[in-house]
Amino acid sequence: MKSRRLIVYAAAVLTVAGAAGAGAWAWGRDSGGAPAAPTTATATAEVVRQDLSTGVSLTGKLGYGTARPVKGSRPGIVTWLPSPGATVRRGAALYRVDDEPVPVFYGSIPLFRTLDQPNTVGRDVRVVADNLKAMGYSVGRRYQPGDRVRQVSPAAEEGAPTPAPTGDQEAGATRAPTTPAPTAPATRTTWVEVRRGDDVLTPALVRAIKRWQKDAGLPASGSLGIGEVAVLAGAVRVESTAVQVGDSAEAALLAVTPTTKVITVEAEPAEADGLRRGDKVEVRLPDGQTGPGKVSVVSTAVTTDPNVPPKLTVTVTLDDAAKAARLDAAPVEVVFAGDTRKDVLAVPVGALIALAEGGYAVQIAGGGLLAVETGLFAGGLVEVSGEGLAEGTSVVTTS
Repeated sequence: MKSRRLIVYAAAVLTVAGAAGAGAWAWGRDSGGAPAAPTTATATAEVVRQDLSTGVSLTGKLGYGTARPVKGSRPGIVTWLPSPGATVRRGAALYRVDDEPVPVFYGSIPLFRTLDQPNTVGRDVRVVADNLKAMGYSVGRRYQPGDRVRQVSPAAEEGAPTPAPTGDQEAGATRAPTTPAPTAPATRTTWVEVRRGDDVLTPALVRAIKRWQKDAGLPASGSLGIGEVAVLAGAVRVESTAVQVGDSAEAALLAVTPTTKVITVEAEPAEADGLRRGDKVEVRLPDGQTGPGKVSVVSTAVTTDPNVPPKLTVTVTLDDAAKAARLDAAPVEVVFAGDTRKDVLAVPVGALIALAEGGYAVQIAGGGLLAVETGLFAGGLVEVSGEGLAEGTSVVTTS
């Protein structure tokens, strides 16, 4: 919170300097300490003992976060879509194409090829293995980084020579056809190293795919192709649908959000500076409830709309999500904690007098100046300490 503290401090110093420039009490070396006559309106305030904090309060929006589109990537016709507000978890159908379900798998990479060749290696294979195992299917051996896998594929036969005709054939003679002896197809063997995040399409995994396909109401082929599952980061809530039943499945079909409610705050860069993931906050809900929360994401992209000031998005989660169970969307207040001083003496910032030789003083009501040390500036007050200063002391301040 260093930057916010500096901003508040700078504002306080400007206030003090303005008061001094307008004729507030001044103390100079050459004046013998005699105060000049005040020319600004003054009042009195008592020195108080309390906690001070530089916490910043910002308005946020409670909701499910930013919706993202889900695009269908297999040919066919959409035959079913979920209702907005529905929650879809691993293994459940997100939509149906040609009356076949497209289930949700969790992961970070979609299926980008057909997985049907034994010993295929890749991160997409890892997605399949991880999800089937999580759903209770036995997937067999799991390969580790550095393991090597033998792959066999047909050898290329380009440029094979054409047999030359025999003498009888050249003369147009007719001979009984002969059947060539069968030959084994040529193959090529390669070794592939398993990298971090990869897995291998083993016979056991193929069997697991078949069992899962049968249970899910899909053709039990043992292979998986592009668009046959929807790979998402986790469980989702359906925000809206973009097509209707009967439309092509190769389009943006619906929009989804996370299932956990979050609070998004649009903060100025200076307000967000110093915020870190995990920072504690206090959330005040519209129904009067308050609860602790924490910062989960601080965006690094600043809005570029020329019609509004630049903003950063800060995402906050409630420690107790049940407090917002009855609210789907609402404005909330988020208090970001700053520096705190417990049980300190404080006066209004307007009570500070800038001294010509440096430092600050306060004017005791009906008395002289008292030099003070300043501490935290917060909420129009400043922490002060000094000999002879006590709680309840009346000091002069700007009105």
